[in-house]
Amino acid sequence: MCFAVERRAMERGNTRDEILKAALDLFSVNGYEATSISQIADAVGIRKASLYSHFSSKQEILDNVVESVLDGYAEQSIFANADWDDPEFTRDKKGMTGEDAAKMIQGQVRYIVHDPAISRGRKMLLIEQFRNKELAVLQTKMNYADILKYFEGMIRFLIRSNTLKDADTEIMAAQLSSPITVWINLCDREPAREEEVMELVHKHVLQFFEVYAK
Repeated sequence: MCFAVERRAMERGNTRDEILKAALDLFSVNGYEATSISQIADAVGIRKASLYSHFSSKQEILDNVVESVLDGYAEQSIFANADWDDPEFTRDKKGMTGEDAAKMIQGQVRYIVHDPAISRGRKMLLIEQFRNKELAVLQTKMNYADILKYFEGMIRFLIRSNTLKDADTEIMAAQLSSPITVWINLCDREPAREEEVMELVHKHVLQFFEVYAK
């Protein structure tokens, strides 16, 4: 009896997760307003009435999707978790060259573009930022503030290491990161141009190091 109850609970949990995954898929393509409960239920392969046994409304689904995106971001984000003032974090980055930085950033861009949850979450925020104030704040944090903070930390580290000359780190970080952000968005729109973007990232980072070399 206990096994049957546990199995039903697991099945319920699995269905709930499937609903959230399907909702994120649809929100990232159609947006929240243009996605119906029926579309989400159809994507999961359940009846609309069955979906309501897991979530009371589309808003509740969105709230849970955002929570899931935030949890994944906090756990996996390169930009949110980096600490360039932590000796342990920078231990294997001493002597970093422009080529080293270019390869590291190329790897980060590929991860951001290809990780399913990060990619879908980013696209959803891009669509919803002008309709939902909370998601607009989240969009600014994830796709601007945390990225700028990451590159500012990296540049301060490289200045301390006498690799780059001392200048305005916020402006340097904006100069380095802004084109990369634009190219990530280009990959989202035109995936076939990924290799072109990788080459641009490589040349951009090398030129940045040449301009600011000490």
